Amino acid sequence: MKLTGDERRNKIMSLLEDATEPISGSMLSRTLGVSRQVIVTDIALLRASRSDIVSTTNGYLLAKSEVLSHRRIFKVNHTDEQIPEELTCITDLGGTVIDVYIDHKVYGTLSAPMNIKSRRDVQNFIADLQSGVSKPLKNITLGYHYHTVEAASVQILDEIESALREKGFLVEVISEKPIYSAKTYSA
Repeated sequence: MKLTGDERRNKIMSLLEDATEPISGSMLSRTLGVSRQVIVTDIALLRASRSDIVSTTNGYLLAKSEVLSHRRIFKVNHTDEQIPEELTCITDLGGTVIDVYIDHKVYGTLSAPMNIKSRRDVQNFIADLQSGVSKPLKNITLGYHYHTVEAASVQILDEIESALREKGFLVEVISEKPIYSAKTYSA
């Protein structure tokens, strides 16, 4: 039985509400028996009426309500071989790497979402890099780059900062701001 557009979008919302991890567009496509492009269109239509649908590198998820989190931007530098160590250091201490960005003297700020919050996410990210399709953004600026890191408390961010400093990755802390919105990522 083929679902109508409204029925399919209701099913997508139901799947997202029950999910504990992002659901890829491909998975939604297979589950609902439609093309990935139909899913992309459905997500766009759903987002027009609600802003809690978050798109990550691993798929779609709903931002959890009533979560208080804090963010800090770290400027770091390390080799390509040290990427897993840097990301694992952050996630093991309870941080989520929201994004990576660089400040390029010609092109300005170039950024990419990451949403890395577990060792599994780190392994998937490294596997993507090792596929040879792309190089790390940091390589454009001699290894210097920034991460926005989110955590449930300032204490966790302090631990992450100390660990990055101890490993020699930390260049400086750029800013810190608590996120009081009801639309933040859950850890």
